[in-house]
Amino acid sequence: MEALTLATFVAAGGASLFMAWAIGAGSSGSTPFAPAVGANAISVMRAGFFVGILGLLGATLQGANVTEAVGRELVVGTTLSPGAAIVALSIAAGLVAVGIFTGYPIATAFTVTGAVVGAGLAMGGSPAWTKYTEILSVWTLTPFVGGGIAYGTAKFLRREGVPERVAIPALAGVVGALLANVEFVLLGPPDGVGSLSTTLGGGLPGQAAVTLAFAVAVTGALAADMRNDEAAGQRHFLLALGALVAFSAGGSQVGLALGPLLPLFDTTSVEIPLIALLFGGGVGLLLGSWTAAPRMIKAIAQDYSSLGPRRSIAALIPSFAIAQTAILLGVPISFNEIIVSAVVGAGAAAGTGGVSRGKMGYTVLAWVGSLLVASVLSFGLYTAATAVL
Repeated sequence: MEALTLATFVAAGGASLFMAWAIGAGSSGSTPFAPAVGANAISVMRAGFFVGILGLLGATLQGANVTEAVGRELVVGTTLSPGAAIVALSIAAGLVAVGIFTGYPIATAFTVTGAVVGAGLAMGGSPAWTKYTEILSVWTLTPFVGGGIAYGTAKFLRREGVPERVAIPALAGVVGALLANVEFVLLGPPDGVGSLSTTLGGGLPGQAAVTLAFAVAVTGALAADMRNDEAAGQRHFLLALGALVAFSAGGSQVGLALGPLLPLFDTTSVEIPLIALLFGGGVGLLLGSWTAAPRMIKAIAQDYSSLGPRRSIAALIPSFAIAQTAILLGVPISFNEIIVSAVVGAGAAAGTGGVSRGKMGYTVLAWVGSLLVASVLSFGLYTAATAVL
């Protein structure tokens, strides 16, 4: 490999690793277990430890769709150059890092999407309007769908006529049905993905049978656990939900760090298996979760809403479902947006729920601002760099 090419790869890889660290420290590292921490089901430090490991697994097994979308589908008619990839990743990671150290959850998907689009347009590419419509639809619907489902679930769990020993296992069955249809790299063909229901069930009737079997099995297991100790069973379900969301965060967020690197491999003779790249990105997420996530976990868990176990469960169920939907569609999505809107919805079911409206207002401004600022900075910096060089 020529010296210039090697230096370019080192610089781009360093920017990608920094981005993965920032994501692990921020959105994917802090948000999945935040409701569980807020409900005192797990400590902040343990949450940071486990979310790192789970994020690594999710990145490796589910990260391909979003990585492809970020790397190749955000701009039409051009391929990001190594310089453009470095600019986009550096600006996005810098903005996310600012959010980490100021305590405000900058939406990672917004910053990376904006930075990649800005750099791509500066190179002469055209907007990918169809993909933008899909992304904007998911981003716009997420607060309403996630918050609405969380609100309804929390209200359901608060009904006096519905015993928790019945309601919570029933909700666990819904999660089991979703889990049976989650797609993984290892379950599909060599160049695709597959779910447990498709692998074990074959056709549609078989898939439905596998889905039902998983739902019944999970419901029965949690019902038995709650009969032995209701509080412990509730806590176990909450931690399992946090684990599923952390896994999903890795599958979604790693693409934000790795996507801009993919075009580099299209223009050189360097070949690295995608699963190896995903694992490397997952390691970056893990390092971020272990070194800097506790600060943001505390911010989400304590500053946005004072949640008990029931409302935390209500927040995590739609978070898992929305995250997996976005992974399936190949849409980059912010886990801060998912979790915060679900936390607010669950908290609102009990009145104010401890939600800080001022904090939420600043957060929304940070989300929108990060998209615009990342786009402008990336476009301007790449344009200036090419003019000078």
